[in-house]
Amino acid sequence: MDTRTAITELIHRSGLIMDRCDFKGYLDLCAPEYQYRITTYSPEIRKDMTWLEHDKAGMKSLFDNLHRHNSDKSPISRHINVCLVDIDDAAEEAEVTSTIQVFRTTLDGGETELFAVGKLYDKVAFGQGGPALRSRNVRLDTRLLGYGYHIPF
Repeated sequence: MDTRTAITELIHRSGLIMDRCDFKGYLDLCAPEYQYRITTYSPEIRKDMTWLEHDKAGMKSLFDNLHRHNSDKSPISRHINVCLVDIDDAAEEAEVTSTIQVFRTTLDGGETELFAVGKLYDKVAFGQGGPALRSRNVRLDTRLLGYGYHIPF
């Protein structure tokens, strides 16, 4: 499999794994130095906001404690479209830009709605075991997510 295809599959796999709430599987896709952020721009304060920021250990802690949160249990589906893959062979990494649409379905399966829209800005490291996520910035266009949803995108 060529490098570009392997990277694209990694990005898609990350969404499918999170759709299943397989948090260990998600962390297995990440390099040891992994950094995760959710950011957005606020026109009201005219500044960027960071809603969540963790390293790999912080993500594991977040996932381990999700059962303690009073949260929305509605399943979500991430639809990721990889747009650009810029490979830097010398640095043994790639920068990947994708669009993401997140749909939420009510627990009874009766209604599905568009929940969030944004872009993923990923850095992917090349390793002996294949590509791994080095960092992810989920840059949301949607800023009104309601309350009680704690699973990262």
